[in-house]
Amino acid sequence: MDLFRRKSVTALQAEAEADHSLKRSLGVVNLTALGIGAIIGTGIFVLTGTVAAQNAGPAVILSFVLAGVASIFAALCYSEFASLVPMAGSAYTYGYATLGELVAWIIGWDLILEYALSATTVAIGWSGYVVSFLADIGIRVPAHFQAARGTVVTLADGTTTTAIFNIPAVIIVAIVTTLLVVGVRESANVNNVIVLIKLAVVLLFIALTVKAVNPQNWHPFIPPNTGSREHFGFSGVAAGAGVVFFAYIGFDAVSTAAQEAKNPQRDMPIGIIGSLIVCTILYIVVAAIATGVLPYAQLDVPDPIAKVADAAGLGWVSSLIKLGAIAGLTSVILVQLLGQSRVFYSMGRDGLLPPFVNKVHPRFRTPWITSILTGIAVAIPAGILPVRDAAKLVSIGTLLAFVIVSIGVLVLRVREPELRRPFRTPLVWFVSPMGAISALYLMSSLDIETWIRLVVWLAIGLTIYFLYGRHHARVAG
Repeated sequence: MDLFRRKSVTALQAEAEADHSLKRSLGVVNLTALGIGAIIGTGIFVLTGTVAAQNAGPAVILSFVLAGVASIFAALCYSEFASLVPMAGSAYTYGYATLGELVAWIIGWDLILEYALSATTVAIGWSGYVVSFLADIGIRVPAHFQAARGTVVTLADGTTTTAIFNIPAVIIVAIVTTLLVVGVRESANVNNVIVLIKLAVVLLFIALTVKAVNPQNWHPFIPPNTGSREHFGFSGVAAGAGVVFFAYIGFDAVSTAAQEAKNPQRDMPIGIIGSLIVCTILYIVVAAIATGVLPYAQLDVPDPIAKVADAAGLGWVSSLIKLGAIAGLTSVILVQLLGQSRVFYSMGRDGLLPPFVNKVHPRFRTPWITSILTGIAVAIPAGILPVRDAAKLVSIGTLLAFVIVSIGVLVLRVREPELRRPFRTPLVWFVSPMGAISALYLMSSLDIETWIRLVVWLAIGLTIYFLYGRHHARVAG
């Protein structure tokens, strides 16, 4: 059997026209909001502080710029594919059309790191903000059930205990999974409301804290390296970019909803690029304000943006920011679970996963079985895992997807130049290689332990492919 057999683009386009199993109900506002909903979350509410304190200092601003540049290149490539092949499956489907089945499997398996593990990571962050907010209003979640097993929790009287299981993280995954089973339009409408709330909170934070900025806190802008590659200096800025890249994950999740978009050829590029530009600007501004209000060393806390509001004398805003963070992280979980279930749906449709994976609910017209399985797969690790190492693994998995999509656009331009492309990546001979190179550069900035985890994960995936997927694939050789 040919490991590199491809699905032709014309066949995929015909399939997209003929397949009405998923309901086309999303317009450009829904798609842009999905992107913003997925992007603004852990990055702005959590990682801004930890990367400033541990990696880059005030130059965390540059870390966001580096990660944003890599994302812009990839977004342009994703936009061409999403308008050309309006199918669920995102980079998995694009890989199948350009680089063949084995590469498609690798990227589909890799996307589990991006979507499922990302949702796990964000659910853990959501739990931290919920526990903190409830404590503000006098409701205390039992310490044993508010964080991952082994996490030391400080009690109200100053004593400490060890957590056993993260119950709030599991609860939010269950709620979001139920919403996704009920319907994508309902999910998108809820997401639209959440996005408005968190954008309002972020803009309020910027407006009220900018006056508290002390420019002295930006000096030195790039703190001298401590002798460790990840700790400050430009190498620290680059390592920080590899970590905060997690903050940009989400715009590509818009492409997983292509089969549920009303006018994907026009609306997908707008949703992908528009959401990324809005969020990049907000990230840079928030990072500048956070490091300007407080010395960067003080930002290594679970809720750095709330701490900055406190330092700016806006005590009442701190609780509002926590509410915004809770709303923001909820929408991230929603979009990531949506993306993962659609990737599984596409792999099941192609025979690479068992057929029950792509069953569509007769009433709700959603891939309900894969949505439930994804929810379970996310909820269990969300209850037991800590957050930072998971974020690095999500980043390297997504960057690998970006490399493949960036290369794939150029390969398809050479192989099938006559295809009608509703959106064409501008300066493709520059943008495509730079998308791959910048993603590889950010991958190289991550530590060896993260690389080892990626290799182990891919080895597991290849084992499943050669034992099952290769023999059940429905693509003609």
